Amino acid sequence: MRIGYHHFIFFLLFFCASCQVTETIHFNEDGSGTISVEMLRIEQSYQQLAGEEYNKNEVFEDTTYVFDDYISKYSATFSRLTPEDKAVFNAYKGVKVHIKKNSFEKEFRTIFTQNFLQANQIADLYKTQEYVSDLVHNYALSAEEHYYKIAFVFTENEFKRIVSVKDEQEFKKKREKIVAIKSGLPQKNLYQKITLHYHFTKMIKSVSNPNAKVSPDKKSVEITFGLLESLFDPISTSVVIVFEE
Repeated sequence: MRIGYHHFIFFLLFFCASCQVTETIHFNEDGSGTISVEMLRIEQSYQQLAGEEYNKNEVFEDTTYVFDDYISKYSATFSRLTPEDKAVFNAYKGVKVHIKKNSFEKEFRTIFTQNFLQANQIADLYKTQEYVSDLVHNYALSAEEHYYKIAFVFTENEFKRIVSVKDEQEFKKKREKIVAIKSGLPQKNLYQKITLHYHFTKMIKSVSNPNAKVSPDKKSVEITFGLLESLFDPISTSVVIVFEE
């Protein structure tokens, strides 16, 4: 079995169950912009999960890299890929990753950022590190276990965050595993949220999600979901925002 599956389970239990994910997009008038995805471990929640192990691990990492660095470093592997697989990796060119793990300061965060000319060029940033691992270990993308994908569309009249299921069979497996994990979590107030922050130059007319909070100037919106729930039902995090004419 591929290592990534075990990593997924570990990630769910010890990160998603004690994590704040923030996805932020700033658009310019011409449709270009910047996206960032920050994954921050919430220490109070993580301590409840880790128990006595919480203070035993001493970790310090402060790393920044650009995805292109790995394409260059593993150019021999990249050159042998099919055109389709190369296109997948090329979509992450320019994506910057900053990882900080400091057990002394109790700060564990990962930030992905990307500048784009059009919304449809935005990479599915949540998969960045897994694709880095694919290059390093020469994994075939045909064996990847990503069961859903995130894409964005921005037109004159509306913005869409589109989440679609890629593999129904894998989706079913992951849902069953998430149910098992949730049942094994301590019955405590764990912090596990994903928040979307979108900033536009146009005024917002409507948002498909009823829990959306539109700013007073009607040019920004904030939407929050439960993190494990969003993994169980990723399509529920799809959003359509319509602008005023």
